[in-house]
Amino acid sequence: MANELSDLHDWRFTIDFEGIAWATIDREGENMNSLGRRATEEFGEIIQAVEEGASRGEIKGLVIISGKESSFIAGADIREFENFDTEDKIKDVVRQTLGLLDRVERLRVPVVAAIHGYCLGGGLELALACDWRIADREEGTRFGFPEVKLGIFPGLHGTVRSIQAAGPVDAMTAMLTGRMLRPTTAKAIGLIDQLVPTRHSLRWAARKAVLQKRRSKGMPWWKKLMLKQPVRSLIARQMRAKTAEKVREEHYPAPFRLIDLFERYGDDPAAMRVAETDMFVPLMASETSRNLRRVFKLSEMLKAEAPKDGFKPQRVHVIGAGTMGGDIAAWCVVRGMQASLQDVDEAQIKKALDRAKGLFKKRLRGKPAIDAAIARLIADPHGKHVKHADVIIEAVVEKLDVKQKLFAHLEKDAKPSAVLATNTSSLRLEDIAKNLADPGRLVGLHFFNPVALLPLVEVVRGIGTREEEVGKACAFVTSIDKLPLIVKSCPGFLVNRVLAPYMMEAVRLYQEGEPREKIDQAALKFGMPMGPLELMDMVGLDIAAKVGEELKLAPSGDNVLATLVKQGKLGKKTGEGFYKWVEGKPKREDTVYDRAELDRLGRELVEPMLDEAERALADGVVASADHLDAGVIFGTGFAPFRGGPLHYRRMDARANAPAEAA
Repeated sequence: MANELSDLHDWRFTIDFEGIAWATIDREGENMNSLGRRATEEFGEIIQAVEEGASRGEIKGLVIISGKESSFIAGADIREFENFDTEDKIKDVVRQTLGLLDRVERLRVPVVAAIHGYCLGGGLELALACDWRIADREEGTRFGFPEVKLGIFPGLHGTVRSIQAAGPVDAMTAMLTGRMLRPTTAKAIGLIDQLVPTRHSLRWAARKAVLQKRRSKGMPWWKKLMLKQPVRSLIARQMRAKTAEKVREEHYPAPFRLIDLFERYGDDPAAMRVAETDMFVPLMASETSRNLRRVFKLSEMLKAEAPKDGFKPQRVHVIGAGTMGGDIAAWCVVRGMQASLQDVDEAQIKKALDRAKGLFKKRLRGKPAIDAAIARLIADPHGKHVKHADVIIEAVVEKLDVKQKLFAHLEKDAKPSAVLATNTSSLRLEDIAKNLADPGRLVGLHFFNPVALLPLVEVVRGIGTREEEVGKACAFVTSIDKLPLIVKSCPGFLVNRVLAPYMMEAVRLYQEGEPREKIDQAALKFGMPMGPLELMDMVGLDIAAKVGEELKLAPSGDNVLATLVKQGKLGKKTGEGFYKWVEGKPKREDTVYDRAELDRLGRELVEPMLDEAERALADGVVASADHLDAGVIFGTGFAPFRGGPLHYRRMDARANAPAEAA
């Protein structure tokens, strides 16, 4: 049978000699598949052709498959979201897409989703509308509902279909956490019906599924019992409490609305479908969702700093096996690289290797993967692997003469294409590079502690640093799944410069008599991930004091921070700082403060941070206001739902501007 619908841009549609229709999504000019307007409209044409062919008996089934290397469908096209700026527009586009997925579900012939790569959000919702779902076991194949990270929840009847497929606990957990699931996990909970070894087996397995008219059985009977009352309300109550431990409802309402939806309508799919749209639309139109979508775009902007072709590092050499150096090496290994670790103190290297094993057990699955990682992390006290390394990172003591001598040796031993990088947080790049034969080769790679958790790396460009080296450094950062932010070589770079005034403001308020719990609660109420006093205890009060002194921000004369440091009370690492620490947690007074007072204090706390952000932008520390917002969000955890410090200040000023006279 001849090909049909040959004028498609984002899909290919064919019907083979057995009467099986093949819809291959392969978005024109895109690396990843997503459901944009054109792709959705073309899919509508395909469904119409299948409906007509099935009615004539010419089509026995439909297979939906991807033509991309790394994605089935990675969700909706977030770039188009800004076009839907009113609830009515959102409702219209949602209803159109819902109608299309319902037509898929109602097709009289079997529909099979053959999945390789990322199957996320709207892509997973489409797959759930199919009769049978097959996935390969390859490492790059993942499933998930990341919508909660954008301030929404699945809005294409994914709430209903995922519960019907996987049961309430597994489906709701997937939607509430936004985690990506491996194929074996997705199969185990019921989101996927069949697994094949590799992508090369998908077409044959899909053909058999169509010809055998396979249909998913859905959740087992015992999971259906969880939808009945009072069990459903008990599950909802537990989910609400667990979610509240991680986020505040006033900041991130989407997961709480999802739990409300499940609790009210979980045993009535028809009513839940209607209510899903009614709850989804206002969330999508909210300022929180707009700001979280902005944060996603900022992360994509930082990823784009890395050149797409060229430098592909495989071997990393780290000098300095302290906490920072050891953790950098371990993280590189987690991301698939070989890392060698050098230090004059071999006992320090052993401590770093032992600590790395704990990270491997947390991040990697299975003994073979963990053993392979351990083998890739090499103790190298004499630096024998320097000559083989693609990236060399110095993380030794913050003494200029030590670093200068070290890089003079490294320059001679490293291969010409290797990146030479320093993890300094306080010294000027130009001073470190002063004695190099080629000073333009040195870049900064400023990681943040803990390395495994914080996504940002500041890529520091000195006055003479070559752009080629900056690009290679950015490529390295993205290859280890971090976000590169290019910053000018200056005291504090961006993150420490902006964070320090916030911390020193907290010290000032504490010294003037504000309770420490009130200060930290105010920061949490504003949306910060941790209070500033607790943060300083975590970082180390000696380090916080040093940063304050370097940036000339520490309170003058005797102050509480300097006093604690003199007393050896350095925070968590010594068991006492602003708080006493017991079993790794700070002991707090159980005090409740007035919400309005916390709001006022929270704004007062962040004001110096906002002022410094404005000055840093004016000084050209980063390329733009968007880069600054991205750096502060991903480097400090600044309330993501507020969209970044400069964006927040603009929106706040606009909201509080006096109305113009009529």
